[in-house]
Amino acid sequence: MKINWGTGIVLALAAFISFILFFVIRMSMDDKSNHDLVTEEYYKQELTFQKDLDAQNNAKDTNNTLIVKKTPEGLLVTFPDNLEFEKVKGTVSLYRPSNKQLDFDFPISLSNSNLLVPDKRLLDGRWDIKISWNYKDEEFLSKKSITY
Repeated sequence: MKINWGTGIVLALAAFISFILFFVIRMSMDDKSNHDLVTEEYYKQELTFQKDLDAQNNAKDTNNTLIVKKTPEGLLVTFPDNLEFEKVKGTVSLYRPSNKQLDFDFPISLSNSNLLVPDKRLLDGRWDIKISWNYKDEEFLSKKSITY
């Protein structure tokens, strides 16, 4: 049987489409290729983007920058000394880009200028830290990425 140009082109296109569909189906069914969104309510968070920018600028403008460093006990977050610690309220969110099951949030409760995240909660690797706090009815936000 002789194959002409038209039949060859149709067979080549059918083979190419089959090849692409095979990989699309394989990648969407594979658990190793996890393609979840960064956050569950991405668009809802985008609406508060300007509020977050203003809170970050508040933290930079008033010299309320935080110091985040690794210690043997865990991750130490140091707040500025000029704050009244009992009036600081907020949350610390730790986000693990490689595994969303490791993400956690906890409230800020200070008795001095330091806040300690225990070492047992943190695995080695990259962490994105988002610290949002309120002091005297003013919002502040600090974002850092660390390798623990």
